[in-house]
Amino acid sequence: MIGHIAISSLINRRGSVALTLLSIIISVSMLLSVELIRNQVKDSFTRTVSGVDLIAGAPTGQLNLLLSTVFRLGNPAGGISWQSVEVLLQNPNVKWAIPLSLGDTHEGIRVVGTTNDYFRYFQYGNRQSLEWHKGQGFDQPFAAVLGADAAQRLGYTLGDTLFLSHGLASVSFHQHRSHPFVVSGILAKTGTPVDQAIYVTLQGLEQAHDAPVPSLSMRKPSDSQAKTAAEHDHEHHDDDGDRAHAEAEATGIEWEPEASPKQVTAVMLGLNNRVAALQLQHQINQYQPEALLAILPGVALAELWQLMGNFERLLLVISGLILVASLLGLVTMLLASMRERRQEIAILRTIGAGPGVILWLIQAEALLVSALGCMLAMLVVTLMMKLGEDFLSQEYGLFVTASLFQTPVLSVVTIVMAATWLCSLIPALAAYRQALHSGLTQR
Repeated sequence: MIGHIAISSLINRRGSVALTLLSIIISVSMLLSVELIRNQVKDSFTRTVSGVDLIAGAPTGQLNLLLSTVFRLGNPAGGISWQSVEVLLQNPNVKWAIPLSLGDTHEGIRVVGTTNDYFRYFQYGNRQSLEWHKGQGFDQPFAAVLGADAAQRLGYTLGDTLFLSHGLASVSFHQHRSHPFVVSGILAKTGTPVDQAIYVTLQGLEQAHDAPVPSLSMRKPSDSQAKTAAEHDHEHHDDDGDRAHAEAEATGIEWEPEASPKQVTAVMLGLNNRVAALQLQHQINQYQPEALLAILPGVALAELWQLMGNFERLLLVISGLILVASLLGLVTMLLASMRERRQEIAILRTIGAGPGVILWLIQAEALLVSALGCMLAMLVVTLMMKLGEDFLSQEYGLFVTASLFQTPVLSVVTIVMAATWLCSLIPALAAYRQALHSGLTQR
């Protein structure tokens, strides 16, 4: 009965109710978006890497080393010699090592020089290993493996050729065109920065960098000379690839680099016993032949999230203030309607409605408006997340899913409804007093 009367009353005041409803939809949508993105970004951060106990590199700072090696963000500063990597490999606590060489791109996509151990040992999420969508790992010195998003963006498939560009800028004037890489595999989607990169062999990357850079003053070769050189270079690399494939088939094992690089950017380490992580970290940081920095990925991720915490809290405060403003607008609307509804309240009192019924009627109207606003806000946020899912993953590496039945969403809705009930007490008590006074006058 009260619900039917409340709905009829809201329909009669549909103009002001529509404006109040719109403000609630906007404020709740902002609050839900911030809460969803906040939780899912944190989840994306924590699931980016697992199973890696230490990351060792040049002493450029804990966050810089983490961002460059795990998230492919920022510019890698310096590197470590291969001799230091070999020392780490000989440590009895080290079970496996994944060397990483950064600093090149292809069509604006980061290139990571590594070995097949990356595909064997790197894990993400809840200890999930990398899987293959197509092809396999490195099978020759100039092989390349594509992350899922990189393959989709470039439109490449197995057997396609690509050239690396020096530096991390989106446009490079120095391309390693004398050393083409051939796509040998495409990784399955992981929902992490792994999908955003191209992986090449350390040996091929080293040879591409060692190639002489043509001088700008050199005479441009004729078309026939350029064509002959390109055919010769292509035949040379085809021979290397055929030889590597033949050796792989003969031995029954994957190709592995024969020559060690001079240096790498960093190395990821997996230990036999995680208890030894702090001890080995101290040993690496005190390494005398070369300045090294070892970080614990979990600790670095916690520090990174702590730095982002202030921005996160600021967004929540702003969204909360907007919600408060919307609820105050709802209270103002209800209070402004009290004078117009004196006759309505008098009629309800005449037919036997007590002051308590009037109080619950006003609160029911406020709760109905807020409930409808929350439902529409949830639909708006779901639609926005669905439409922006690809953009967020490609541009920012954020993988978010919009589910209506998540703990953060339900918590926000519960808080909004509770705040609405508290705020509606002001106009509800005013109506209660008016109804009580009307009842006394009638006597």
